[in-house]
Amino acid sequence: MRREYPQAPLVGVGAVVVNRGRVLLARRGHEPLKGEWSLPGGALELGETLEQGIAREVREECGLAVVPQAVVEVLDRIVRDEDGRVRFHYVLVDFLCRVDGIPAGAGPGEPALIAASDCLEASWVTREEMNAGQKFQLEPRTVAVIEKALRLAKTRE
Repeated sequence: MRREYPQAPLVGVGAVVVNRGRVLLARRGHEPLKGEWSLPGGALELGETLEQGIAREVREECGLAVVPQAVVEVLDRIVRDEDGRVRFHYVLVDFLCRVDGIPAGAGPGEPALIAASDCLEASWVTREEMNAGQKFQLEPRTVAVIEKALRLAKTRE
């Protein structure tokens, strides 16, 4: 399955992991969005459900076990090269997720993160840090998905 210049759109999953009012962000290690902060996630593997895929991706990228709660948003990410050819095309399904227990070695109520796989860095971020636009510069669509997920999480409490 070619991710770059694919023959058909690929299915991707993203996680809006909310814990104590903070959201998990990952700095991407590969294209698309290499070096940028975003939601953890990636491509669905053959034979995997959406829920299995998002749990695997967050575990691989951040060392964190999560349980998907609800679909937040479904959207397209289409990136074209300078000639107008489709370089990347993902149909993304973003999930609200909760942490599944607290990993060993974590502080009280604070799940430890281990940046791995295609993630350069992972961090728990407050809404204020996201909106400050300094370290965590996010695409407007990503911010909209996070805000929608935070509202959904509030109604589920």
